[in-house]
Amino acid sequence: MKVMLVNGSPHRSGTTSRALDEVAKTLEAEGVEVGRFWVGAAPIAGCIGCGYCAKHDGECTFGDVVNEFNHLAADYDGFIFGTSVHYAAATGAITSFMDRSFYSQACGGVNIYPLKPAAGVVVARRGGCTSTFDQLNKYFTIVQMPVISASYWNMVYGTSAAEAEEDAEGLRTMRVLAHNMAYFLRCREAADAAGVALPPVEPSARTSFVR
Repeated sequence: MKVMLVNGSPHRSGTTSRALDEVAKTLEAEGVEVGRFWVGAAPIAGCIGCGYCAKHDGECTFGDVVNEFNHLAADYDGFIFGTSVHYAAATGAITSFMDRSFYSQACGGVNIYPLKPAAGVVVARRGGCTSTFDQLNKYFTIVQMPVISASYWNMVYGTSAAEAEEDAEGLRTMRVLAHNMAYFLRCREAADAAGVALPPVEPSARTSFVR
C-alpha cells in the first residue's frame, strides 16, 4: 500500500510540509509506504485546452512537473494533496498542477485516479481554509475518488512549521486522517482478495445546456 503526499506550497518546508509530515509519520506507523512530491516554486502553466494529452496517452504538452508526477502517481494507491491558502483558495501552482494532472489523465485514457482514495489538506495563518478545502475536494469527486475524512476538516493553522506545532487539534486531525486512509486501503485490499468486483463502467453521456 502506497500513498503519495503532494505539497502544493511554494515553501518546501513550511506549514503545509509540517501538516503532511504528521500524516506521513502516522501512515508509516500503520505500515503504509509514503511518497512525497513538492510541486516547487517555479511557475506552472495552466491547462490551455489544446488536446495534446488526448492524442499522446495522457502526456501534457508542457514537459514539466505535471508529467513527472503523473508517471510516478500510477504506482500509488492513494493521494493526499496539501496546499497553503492564498486569498481563500489553493495556491495558483497547485491549482494549475491539479487541473492539468487530472485533465490529462482523463483525456488520455490513462485514468490513474478513479477509485483510489484521496484527501485534501489545507493550512493558513487565519482564514480561507474551508473554501480551499472545498476546492480540492471537487477534483476527487469528479473522477470517482473516495474522499477520506477525519474528525474535523483537514486544516492546520500557522504561518510557519514552528507555529503549526501549537495547533494540537490540527495535528490530531492529520493523524486521524492518516489512520482512516490506512483503514480504507486495507479494506480495499481485503475486497480485492475476496474477489469483490469493481463498479461497472457506465457508457459516456454528455449533456450540453446550450445547443
